[in-house]
Amino acid sequence: MYKAKELRDQSIEELEAIYTDSCKQLFQLNNKRVTEKSGAPHERKHARKDIARLLTVISEKQRQRNSLSK
Repeated sequence: MYKAKELRDQSIEELEAIYTDSCKQLFQLNNKRVTEKSGAPHERKHARKDIARLLTVISEKQRQRNSLSK
């Protein structure tokens, strides 16, 4: 699970790479839930929250970049 403070220290490119990996992980967890009984349903919840946290930090950084360029 990622902390927002840790994510804010990274570049947008790094955050987008982490986002891609997190989406793949969530996809695998969802497939695992369908095909076999998952022993840890909280993993999907954490993955979704990580993705939301990543998207929030990415949008903050993009807004900050856009306000500086004006």
